[in-house]
Amino acid sequence: MIALLTAGGLSLAFTLFLTPLFIRLFRRLGWGQFIREDGPESHHLKRGTPTMGGIIFILGTLFGYFVATLLVSRERPTATGLLVLFMMVGLGVVGFVDDFLKTRKKQNLGLGGWAKIAGQVIVAAAFGIMALQFPNRAGVTPASTSISFIRDLPLDFMVFGGFGIVLVVVWISLITTATSNAVNVTDGLDGLASGASVVAIGSFVIMGFWQFNQSCFGASLNPADAYRCYEVRDPLDLAIVATAIVGAVLGFLWWNTNPAKIIMGDTGSLALGGALAALAILSRTELLLLLVGGLFVIEAGSVIVQRAYFKITRGRRIFLMSPIHHHFELKGWAEVTIVVRFWIIAGLLAAVGVGSFYFQWISQ
Repeated sequence: MIALLTAGGLSLAFTLFLTPLFIRLFRRLGWGQFIREDGPESHHLKRGTPTMGGIIFILGTLFGYFVATLLVSRERPTATGLLVLFMMVGLGVVGFVDDFLKTRKKQNLGLGGWAKIAGQVIVAAAFGIMALQFPNRAGVTPASTSISFIRDLPLDFMVFGGFGIVLVVVWISLITTATSNAVNVTDGLDGLASGASVVAIGSFVIMGFWQFNQSCFGASLNPADAYRCYEVRDPLDLAIVATAIVGAVLGFLWWNTNPAKIIMGDTGSLALGGALAALAILSRTELLLLLVGGLFVIEAGSVIVQRAYFKITRGRRIFLMSPIHHHFELKGWAEVTIVVRFWIIAGLLAAVGVGSFYFQWISQ
């Protein structure tokens, strides 16, 4: 518990107090946001706002996690925790390249769509290959070869033999790409993606700590509960790294709320999406991510539905503009109103996800 509080507190302090220094630095470097011309008129006021703020909470997360695990926790950084950070930093780098090209070209277009996806797949594939290594004493690796919901389901890719490993990596790449792009499209209003990410990633603090208390490898496990224990490698470290991310993003959110003094950019949104995907994969709750990150599903779904309907009907639209938060902007809702209401939706969906996770335990 001390390690959890330390990780969250240090990462929070890092971003809360150091973000103004980064804002001044980014302004000197000319890292200003560019706004799409077809967007809501109110967004043109955001032009020039320092971007690439994801760098700040990535650094804050690393600071909080490593100080907590090296100085406070009884356990040193584990392969599981380091894999989450690898995914977060790796996709953050992909986003940084995209953001940097935008500032270099002075337009709202960085990496091409397929180039960005290629970067996401490369990072996710490397993560997937490594996550199937590093078994603990019981032979459990950070990731499993099964599809999971609240725990592993009987759907094991290894029924396909040697080709099963390839399918696992493809599955992990699909989850990662979908999640990181979903967070990316949600990042369109001040504080929307960062606040929703705090809620979603915060859910894994609760679930990781519960899995630690009910771990199949924990000495404190009640023998009567052994049949339903969690075979998750290093669940406590997952909770620690999730707490570090939440603390770092909360400190950043102080400066990212309307009117935002800094924007996370693709550097931040892809990093948060990658961290969220990694936490779901390593905690064996992949499909539960549809509820825990439900707001991101809605946002990404609105884009998919809009494009599909536009093509099928040859030019007609369901929403005034997608993602769906822009639809409500064009209907006249205030930006702050949309953000707070969407946070509420995110919280309700995450609560349903965590509730489902706990209900599965007590119902057995």
